[in-house]
Amino acid sequence: MPDTPTPDLDPEAPADELASQLRRAVLMTSRRLRAERGGDVTLAQYSVLARLLEAGSATPSDLAALEHVAAPSMTRTVKCLEDAGYVTRATHPSDGRAILVTLSETGHDVIRETRRRRTVWLAQRLDSLSPDELATLAAASDILRRISTQ
Repeated sequence: MPDTPTPDLDPEAPADELASQLRRAVLMTSRRLRAERGGDVTLAQYSVLARLLEAGSATPSDLAALEHVAAPSMTRTVKCLEDAGYVTRATHPSDGRAILVTLSETGHDVIRETRRRRTVWLAQRLDSLSPDELATLAAASDILRRISTQ
């Protein structure tokens, strides 16, 4: 995927214009990072794997709610992930009618490889920046993290 240039952010721009510029830059970076995936998974499937890494295990219903998709859609996603060996399914210990989905070692490998590829892609771009630009990005990272948790 080729890099697309973005206009330089103007810190003197009105807040709404700066917000628009920043939104575009963050979205473009996010899209490019998402393109770096390990394994043979879709973005939706990777998102489920990442949720399972955080949760340990979850029911398909819980995953559907977290991912804001319909239960039948999540059932299909889980089936594809299971068929590929990325997750395992087991009977829920307290509800025999429900199942728990858990990340398999192969699923862990997909997460690790995806994170490695994303880090490599970004690190390669950071290598071309000046020390001042790197310091600015370090400060921006803290600010963006704070904004995203408000």
